[in-house]
Amino acid sequence: MAEPRWLAPGEAEVWAKYRLLRRELQRAQDRQLQRDSGLSAADYALLAPLSESAGGVLRARDLGAEVGWERSRLSHQISRMEKRGLVTREPCADDARGSMVRLTEHGRRVIEAAAPGHAETVRRLFFDPLEPGEAEFLGEVLGRILEAVEESARE
Repeated sequence: MAEPRWLAPGEAEVWAKYRLLRRELQRAQDRQLQRDSGLSAADYALLAPLSESAGGVLRARDLGAEVGWERSRLSHQISRMEKRGLVTREPCADDARGSMVRLTEHGRRVIEAAAPGHAETVRRLFFDPLEPGEAEFLGEVLGRILEAVEESARE
């Protein structure tokens, strides 16, 4: 059995900062969305890809894959959003077992009203603290990490 590859003190510090950043950034986004639009982060996560899709409609399984959610979580969230008039579910013409999720006009108005504040929060908290050129470098680093994670998932 191989000896564990423990994190060096500096690596442990970077990892702890990443975990704290992820948590606090999500909290800040949640607060901003709730305060400015009454949306939850889960609402926004589904409304954004729907608003960017052709006709404001996506197959439920494709929407779930887009946000990385399991079917049950997606179904419960869609049900909550249907009750608020943000989306509707429709049968899938290609597959009787599948369903389509459609953004309603009300849902489109809500996401369009929420998007500017969301973008401003991302810019202010994530990009504004960076020096010129750091965003591009950070994107490269994050891309390499994401590639390693995706490769590991395929194993």
